[in-house]
Amino acid sequence: MSDPDRAAFVSDPDRTAAVGVVSALKSALDCVVGAVETTADDAGVTFHRVPAAARARIADPTLDFMSTVPSGVRLEAVTDAPALELDLQLTHLVPLGQESAGTALDLVVDGAVRERVHTRRETVVHLDFRTRETQVSPAGPVTLRFELGEAGTERRIELWFPVAAAMKLLDVRISEGTSLSPAPPTGPLWVHHGSSLSQCSEADRPTGSWPAAVARAAGVSLLNLGLGGQCHLDQFMARTIRDLPAAAISLELGINVVNFDSMRERAFVSAFHGFLDTVRDGHPGTPLLILTPIHCPTVEDRPGPTPYGPDGRFTAVERPTDSSGGCLSLGRIRELLCSQVELRRTEGDKALHLLHGPDLFGPSDTTDLPDGLHPNPAGYRRMANRFLPLAFGPQGPLHRPRTSALG
Repeated sequence: MSDPDRAAFVSDPDRTAAVGVVSALKSALDCVVGAVETTADDAGVTFHRVPAAARARIADPTLDFMSTVPSGVRLEAVTDAPALELDLQLTHLVPLGQESAGTALDLVVDGAVRERVHTRRETVVHLDFRTRETQVSPAGPVTLRFELGEAGTERRIELWFPVAAAMKLLDVRISEGTSLSPAPPTGPLWVHHGSSLSQCSEADRPTGSWPAAVARAAGVSLLNLGLGGQCHLDQFMARTIRDLPAAAISLELGINVVNFDSMRERAFVSAFHGFLDTVRDGHPGTPLLILTPIHCPTVEDRPGPTPYGPDGRFTAVERPTDSSGGCLSLGRIRELLCSQVELRRTEGDKALHLLHGPDLFGPSDTTDLPDGLHPNPAGYRRMANRFLPLAFGPQGPLHRPRTSALG
């Protein structure tokens, strides 16, 4: 079947009873790459990108939801199975008044990206950004089938999970007599942390997120800690990065601080240094790239917050002049990040580098910013094509020997 009709919906919950098909869930879990931790209950398995202790302490439903959106999480396996079946429970959070675009997964076989597999079988949670009330349209599990190739031929596969929907993995099945085992890593570990601009929920497929596209082209293994609305220089994320075996680190910082008006200048500078101090405790010499905010016209020269309006766009709130002392616009955040990175470099951290966000997505790109904040799929592709040479090219601070053109 052609996209978007390649999702096979199954009413029979006991698929393991099918002749010649066996569950490979346990083997599949050994092949998961890109998650911080895994939790399981009677229904299935969830892949998290935020540690459990942090989720419990913050007790924010949005943080918990974004943790379960597996942007960048994937199976990397070697298999001789002709097909792979997954049972999934998907939950998509969308603004009230909008429709879900559905959920896509991506299959890569021996390095070649196949047609995406797309489904609209998902629970949809409509969120009223003003009142925080939700309306839920529930849906049951979905079964997705991925055709891999000729039976008995061993191949390397990557199965990239959704970038926008929360996902619970219920089962994985392969043909009886075939195997599924972990594939060798694609390369050294690149850890990237950021906001929704790094989670990339607006991408039309998982390999279309700009971090995923860059990682595949640069030959590195991605751990994407981009979390929608949740990049506030939190110490729990700094400790998470500190304890990972990262060969390269990048941090996309600033936009959520403005979106939520969560800090003023004094707190922001201190939090920035505290975050980097923690990361450097575990990675004193690892290449570390700071990415300043991309262009966002509404708050370039004025502070947030940026509520979501009935017109489907994010706008800045009018604020009295006397309340804006120390408030942060994107322009001021870029100035602070630039000066503080330079300060740390003069202190001796020569492995710390800066990349200006408008060099990835600037004023001339705003036609690909439909809601005033998030790029569309074309915008993310442009960001990937620009980030790749600037970060991983021969003169880039995160350079690795193996690079190739983006697909």
